[in-house]
Amino acid sequence: MAESAVSFLFGQLSVWLQEEQKLLVGFKEEVELIHGEIGQMRAFLKVADTKEERDPQLKEWVRQVREIAYDAEDVLERYMLQFAHHDTHGFRGYLKKIYAPLKNLKARRQIASEIKAIRLKLENASKRQQTFSDTYPVMNQGSSSTSARYDGRGDALLLEEVDVIGIEKPKELLLTWLSSINSGLKVISVVGMAGLGKTTLVKKVFDDASVKMKFDHHAWITVSESFNVENLLQNMIKRLLKDVKQPPPQGLEAMMADDMREFIYNFLQNKNYIIVLDDIWKIDAWEAVRYAFPRRTTHGRGCIIITTRISSIADASCSESNGHVYKLEPLPEEKSRELFYKKAFPTDSCPPDLEEISESILNRCEGLPLAIVVIGSLLATKNNKIEEWEMFYRSVGSELEGDHLKRISILLSLSFYDLPYYLKACFLYLSNFPKDQLIQKGRVIRLWTAEGFVEAKQGKIMEEIAEGYMNELLNRSLIQVSETFDDGRPRNFRIHDLLREYIIPKAREQNMAAIESQGEIQWPKSIRHLALDGFSNPTKQIYKGKNLRSLLFFGPGDSEWGPILYEVMRGDCRMLKVLELRGAPIDALPGEVFKLYHLKYLGLRDTRVKIIPKSIGNLGKLETLDLKRCGVTELPIEILQLQRLRNLLLYRCVYNHGYLECVQGFKAPYEIGRLLCLKKLCFIDVADAGSGRIKTVREVGKLTQLNRLGITKLRREDGKELCSSLEKLTNLRELLILSLEEGELIDLEYHLSPSTFPFLRGLFLQGRLEKIPRWIGSLNTLTRLFLKWSMLREDSLECIQGLPNLQTLNLNSASYEGLELCFKAGGFQRLHKLYLARLGGLRWVRVEKGSMPILHSMDVWDCKSLVEMPEGIEHLKNLKHVEFNDMAEEFVERLIDEKRNGGDQWRLAHVPLVVVDNCVNGEWRRVQL
Repeated sequence: MAESAVSFLFGQLSVWLQEEQKLLVGFKEEVELIHGEIGQMRAFLKVADTKEERDPQLKEWVRQVREIAYDAEDVLERYMLQFAHHDTHGFRGYLKKIYAPLKNLKARRQIASEIKAIRLKLENASKRQQTFSDTYPVMNQGSSSTSARYDGRGDALLLEEVDVIGIEKPKELLLTWLSSINSGLKVISVVGMAGLGKTTLVKKVFDDASVKMKFDHHAWITVSESFNVENLLQNMIKRLLKDVKQPPPQGLEAMMADDMREFIYNFLQNKNYIIVLDDIWKIDAWEAVRYAFPRRTTHGRGCIIITTRISSIADASCSESNGHVYKLEPLPEEKSRELFYKKAFPTDSCPPDLEEISESILNRCEGLPLAIVVIGSLLATKNNKIEEWEMFYRSVGSELEGDHLKRISILLSLSFYDLPYYLKACFLYLSNFPKDQLIQKGRVIRLWTAEGFVEAKQGKIMEEIAEGYMNELLNRSLIQVSETFDDGRPRNFRIHDLLREYIIPKAREQNMAAIESQGEIQWPKSIRHLALDGFSNPTKQIYKGKNLRSLLFFGPGDSEWGPILYEVMRGDCRMLKVLELRGAPIDALPGEVFKLYHLKYLGLRDTRVKIIPKSIGNLGKLETLDLKRCGVTELPIEILQLQRLRNLLLYRCVYNHGYLECVQGFKAPYEIGRLLCLKKLCFIDVADAGSGRIKTVREVGKLTQLNRLGITKLRREDGKELCSSLEKLTNLRELLILSLEEGELIDLEYHLSPSTFPFLRGLFLQGRLEKIPRWIGSLNTLTRLFLKWSMLREDSLECIQGLPNLQTLNLNSASYEGLELCFKAGGFQRLHKLYLARLGGLRWVRVEKGSMPILHSMDVWDCKSLVEMPEGIEHLKNLKHVEFNDMAEEFVERLIDEKRNGGDQWRLAHVPLVVVDNCVNGEWRRVQL
């Protein structure tokens, strides 16, 4: 983790040396020397981070280097803060001009002294580095192998059948896949996070009698994260020969890798074999052995089973052989409880007084078999004393650091220390979020970027790089997707509770984060990130240190939190880069906030703040201003001074009984086009621009970097100017256009063509169209289309039914006015979800065979004129969920009768979940058919 801090400082210095040369006058040489010194340390630190856990002296040296990097960052940012701004207006400015040189001279001398001290510390650290290089010569070669401590992964190979619970169904599926192999090679991958039981599952399949009969040759090879190609191939040869009771060939230890691959290939040719490669961490391990296995054989058949924590390895290894990937999921609740009780109460049942605390502990395990087994076995030694059980529950985090749960901790640490340095800081940062809270992808991407964790790469925008970081954490099974957008992209994710408990002390140790919880705080020496949980009781003991870089508040929080937050913001927090106050009980910001020179992220979502003062213009480094669902409706013209602003989010969605009624945006300054760095702009109320409405629409065309744009209250006469602006926004990923009112025409035919939007994924149009603009039908990248108030007539769908990537279609609130809606054969080949809502005149829906072949979800809401279930719905063989909501009583009665009389021949008999939600006598009732 020191490498993360040092790399961040290295990047900051690189930027300052390029962009802030005027401010660095007198210090540039010293700063360049520091820049060069830490540049030389980075490669060494990447390896030292993985070895510090087993060497206390190395760990202390790494800590010292990390603190030096933090100190250097503090000194230089304090210097920037002091000299970047000077008020030279009025009489006070005149006095400042007189006394500033003396004051600046003193300050420069002080900072020069501090920079020199940092340089000396770095030189001493560099000398000490050589000592460790002599002790660990392999560190100079860039090895990233982790500790050789016993980690317990091999224990799964020795488990008896009685110790295994919950693998019956996955085992049966894997055996089915194996039985279908008749010739050639098939690869099966089992993927999932640490502790899920991948090795246990595969071992039970490997040992099954049917597998022993089907395959003549069997070999189990444990790969691990620190594999060596030659050793791996030697081990495979020995295992294969041992299985047939043959000695290894002479000279095996001296054989080249290519020769060993050839030996394995010839040995397996025309044979029936199964080989398990357990615990692959690097794609290199698969690449090293993949060509050792015959792919096409006349008489033989082969199967390779891989276990891994990394999804990309699972996918890559199976792709060539058209194999199978099995994603192992946590145990369901019942199986978790069965396994836990078996371990915690081996000779008896659960006592009534321990049932509640048992459920709480089980919830912390979240279906992770390893955690359930280890924790259950530990609690079995507590003699059923509820006091000891409750004490354990409160201290799970510290228990992970102790001897009792070391097996869990070591397995988790393998995943953590295998992370590249740039992901360690990002992953530890997630410890700031309260447990059980869904973590929004977009929010985290903006926070990581503002914190400086995201390294710039040529040809990519910062948000794309940050999203790549998140995908890498998902790929490594360290976070899990909990909610997706309609097109399948991750929206929200979560982190396993035990994994979060593991990284909390890591983050605190690195001064990365401090979490206020239940009023019990142990402040690290120099906190960089402080998270306050609004669900806990507020405390007066709030940290107000000068080193704080981010303050995160997780609402809602009661009124007592308001004065405390004001106190923190008025404190000595001048170095803040992130101020996230989502859901905080505040109605204004203190003036001190608008003096935060380094601030990059200001989040006031879901607060009571109504006015943004003119002093917002002082925040010249601000990148994100999140005012969603607060009381602000207008921004001062000073917002145009924020030339680095990338995300401007200011809107409120109004819902009525689950329907989106309207979107309330904000009145933008006429010259909004001056904010050239904007990536997201949502939503501008064009009607509120008055006489400057057309100019505001025209200004939007200057924001050529936009990838998300929302405009509300558009009038018909704005169409030509809007199209002219949109024609220039070729980077758009999402476009949302809402008319002034129902019946107002949106004219979108001018200038626009499919080539205008090469990357557009989402299109939301609310307003009268009468017909779908021609260019929409050729948007090859479009995945989501939402239409409202469109007033379309028959055959309107022909324009869009050929969209090659459309996954979600939402026809809402008078978007279609025909009596019949027909989905024709061959149309909507990639559609996953279909929503039909508030289509008052719709009487019939017809689905021709061959239309929407992979549709898995259909929702029909408040279509009161619909007299019967869609004709041809039985053709949709992949439907998983059908919901009818707020329909006419006649429709519901007919649907229920058809189900009752149809039996297995019912047209929806193939759909796992059919739900009817209807209001009866003022009460909503849900019936599952």
